[in-house]
Amino acid sequence: MFYKKNYQSPLGKLEILCDGTSVKGIWFENQKYYGSHFELNSIQTSENEVIKQVEKWLDAYFNGEQPSLEQLNLQPDVTDYRKKVLKILVEIPYGKTMTYKEIAEKLNNKYPSNKTSARAVGGAVGHNPISILIPCHRVVGTNASLTGFAGGLNRKVELLALEGFDKKTLETGFIKK
Repeated sequence: MFYKKNYQSPLGKLEILCDGTSVKGIWFENQKYYGSHFELNSIQTSENEVIKQVEKWLDAYFNGEQPSLEQLNLQPDVTDYRKKVLKILVEIPYGKTMTYKEIAEKLNNKYPSNKTSARAVGGAVGHNPISILIPCHRVVGTNASLTGFAGGLNRKVELLALEGFDKKTLETGFIKK
């Protein structure tokens, strides 16, 4: 059984999707790949303990805290390759960034028989179904450029600014702390 609930963030409405034990998705309203492959319209709005934990985490995050993901069971329903990419994203510390190329290099070192590219990583990052908790907003281009974000570049700028990056510099399209 799935549970979904809207969460009003400072950056717009988020849709949270969980099952009885884990987080399946968090999407900004109207974001690219909204709902992933789930039929969100057929899921009744309700909440459970997992949704309450996600809301508590999001409240802390948007209040400038650095909440731990340890209490949350993130279970994105994605391919094995995308799971590997998303696992690396979860390891990017609050207030830090990583490039698509660096993620590809990590994967190539860990799985040398399955070489990947920065472009393939970009596709996996773009389809991240659990926005913010799996921090795809912390992934940037090789030259520190702010590249695509399914929730919109304006939100990526705001999320990175919340984590301590200089907002004026971010608005130029590049990262600088």
